[in-house]
Amino acid sequence: MSQFQNDAIFWVEVGKIRPNQYQPRTEFDEAKLKDLAGSIRQYGVLQPLIVTRHEESREDGGLSTYYELIAGERRLRASKIAGLSQIPVIIRSADEHNRVRLELAIIENLQREDLNAIDRARAFDRLQKEFSLNNTQIAEKVGKSREYVSNSIRLLVLPAEMQQAVVNGSMYEGHARALLMLTDRPEEQKTVFRDILIRKLSVRDVEKITREIAVERARKRDVTPEIEALERAFAESLGTKVEIKAQEKGGKLIIDFFSTEDLEGLLNHMANPQAPTAQKQEIPQEEPVELKPPTIEEEDEFSASHFSI
Repeated sequence: MSQFQNDAIFWVEVGKIRPNQYQPRTEFDEAKLKDLAGSIRQYGVLQPLIVTRHEESREDGGLSTYYELIAGERRLRASKIAGLSQIPVIIRSADEHNRVRLELAIIENLQREDLNAIDRARAFDRLQKEFSLNNTQIAEKVGKSREYVSNSIRLLVLPAEMQQAVVNGSMYEGHARALLMLTDRPEEQKTVFRDILIRKLSVRDVEKITREIAVERARKRDVTPEIEALERAFAESLGTKVEIKAQEKGGKLIIDFFSTEDLEGLLNHMANPQAPTAQKQEIPQEEPVELKPPTIEEEDEFSASHFSI
């Protein structure tokens, strides 16, 4: 097997390559696949797929070879559309750990910005639950910040229909993050979600609406302007939701958090207040007028990191 493990390029039959069971992508744009197929017909497959080699018994008692895909599913699908009989591959050890297969598939998609926000969140969540990696370890492996990983996973708190709207491109990742502000107000969350779909609200519109709902909630709590200003200041400094409950003597400061790592991050920020907080990440400079599939790096000043659970 050593001859297959030196990153040499081999040509294998397309029909012998099986999909990666750890592929994080669930949606493939057919129009883009056809465009890629056209490019492959003209120029060929410019980057080899990564596979592992396996053998299995046939009914006649012999052995047959097949290859399991680790990275390159778009190229594989497009090659089939293009009618290729063989495709270039790099063969890695069949003993490759399942976690590594998932990591490689995630990294490949992240590098190409091919994963929608929900598929990305599910992949990160899978690395957490199936392979016991924490957010910091995941961030190191995919070349992102810990906050980026944490903010992505938070999207899975949203109801299934809202997650699906991100997957199919009906709303942006920024819309979804703004809706997280209303997690504890499900009816209002659903109303705003319907408005996003029907009225084609921009991310900024949704931010404004959810902010107004939050302010109205504060008014109903009979919060003084001074306390409300302090809550905003704490939230902006810590990058998460903060509530102050004044009592006859003193009061309580309630800081929302999502995980133990969030608590550690808050502690580190308090110890080093000059360190950048999650809310300062990757704010888009402008919003497009019409909806289109969201990009991975889309961030906004209403980051989900503000709305920890």
